[in-house]
Amino acid sequence: MTHPAPTLRLADGDPAELTVDALVIGLHSQPEEAGTLLPAAGAESIAAAFDGKLTATLALLGATGAPGEVTKLATLGTVAAPLIVAVGLGDEPSGSAPGTETLRRATGAAVRALAGSESVALALPVPDDADAPGVLRAILEGALLGSYKFAGYKTKPQPARRDPVRSVTVTVADAADEAALAEVTRAEIVARVVRLSRDWVNTVPNELRPPSFADAVSAAAEGTGLEVEVLDFDALKAGGYGGIVAVGQGSEAPPRLVKLSYTPAGVANPKRVALVGKGITFDTGGLSIKPTAGMWEMKSDMAGAAAVGAAMLAVAALKPGVAVSGYLAMAENMPSGTAYRPGDVITMYNGKRVEVLNTDAEGRMVLADAIARACEDGTDYIFETSTLTGGQVVALGKRIAGVMGTPETIERVKVAGDSVGEPAWPMPLPEDVRKGMESDIADISQVNSSMDRAGHMLQGGVFLREFVAEGVQWAHIDVAGPAYHTGEPTGYWSKGGTGVPVRTFLALIEDIEQNG
Repeated sequence: MTHPAPTLRLADGDPAELTVDALVIGLHSQPEEAGTLLPAAGAESIAAAFDGKLTATLALLGATGAPGEVTKLATLGTVAAPLIVAVGLGDEPSGSAPGTETLRRATGAAVRALAGSESVALALPVPDDADAPGVLRAILEGALLGSYKFAGYKTKPQPARRDPVRSVTVTVADAADEAALAEVTRAEIVARVVRLSRDWVNTVPNELRPPSFADAVSAAAEGTGLEVEVLDFDALKAGGYGGIVAVGQGSEAPPRLVKLSYTPAGVANPKRVALVGKGITFDTGGLSIKPTAGMWEMKSDMAGAAAVGAAMLAVAALKPGVAVSGYLAMAENMPSGTAYRPGDVITMYNGKRVEVLNTDAEGRMVLADAIARACEDGTDYIFETSTLTGGQVVALGKRIAGVMGTPETIERVKVAGDSVGEPAWPMPLPEDVRKGMESDIADISQVNSSMDRAGHMLQGGVFLREFVAEGVQWAHIDVAGPAYHTGEPTGYWSKGGTGVPVRTFLALIEDIEQNG
């Protein structure tokens, strides 16, 4: 679906002598020096080649050093590369390097701006100390994710000048360093699965319906060592998955539940992690139909399941000492003569009965079944993600996810998200919200019984909590905004699917492996 990712390599020579199409350097602003520009670490030899006139020339071209700002300068033979690209890194840092997310976004912006180039070198600030692996990881991820471009469905071929960069060289102190080479391998694995999750989200809904989505995930898992279980409509109905069946029964493309399992070799009594994702391949709202405006974006309502599937593929490749299972609950929410109705009472997988008041609150129905199944299978942690509510976007915007759950687990998600540039903000689960979801005829209403949208994001979290077994550490990550970028490309995000929160999941699994 996409253009291939660039190949990566490390180099430890003088970047001014690299024979590439373009050379990327960092650029800082200096507020205390009247906004004078400063080349970032790694660009010393390039600045020297310009005989001290590099920053003045970039300033004449409009460069300010603002984070992510890209300025191009023809070198006219001053260095081996014909083009210098200066990318803004913000104010001069007080430490040895800018923040990792600043570097990740800046690298993504620079590499994307160089579409049409065959080869690019990055002479960015990688410190020669204990911080080097984290900084290098950010640069590598930024390059691979910033170069992402969904091929789309145009019949007319796009000009080659728009093709993503094919080869990226990153300058480091020692290109043979084992830790640096390990970061290259890890970045290639992580970027590959994030790019795949973006592909799945960006695929048009007539081509990615629950059966074909399940087939695509199963095919991607083939040969990875993951154990794959797929439950079709008949199996879901026979197994008592009332929520998934109810949501999916209105579509001619029946629902699926996909389970992917990884067991570490040689680890006695490993910690157990369950990842759960919402996979609504298209959401019309069902009989509680959505407004027409913007409904086409509901092809992205399966971004949670895409993230879980992608994270499981990375787990299979990275092989942590943690047992991890992924549950992808897939359905298409359509209005029809067989669709579930407001007023229905649905018996869920764990036996609880839910009064349906709004068929557009379908995500929590499929997730509840998947969470209950994960608890039945046995797990210590559940991390669930979904494009669940517009309330998340209203409260936190397009970049910050909302996270609810057990206090310790919420904090772990926040720390993990901050570390990879996928921020999440803790939200409460108030008892008054739960009281508003009492039902006269069932165990719980699917939404607030007064149809009040106040605390809409919190209602989703409160509902899902009902299906988490006692003693299980749990977090619900609402990524309605961050999972799908509707604006112009920025940083390492292109328009469309972002892959959030794949890298958060991987950071959480690494944390659990190291700290329990």
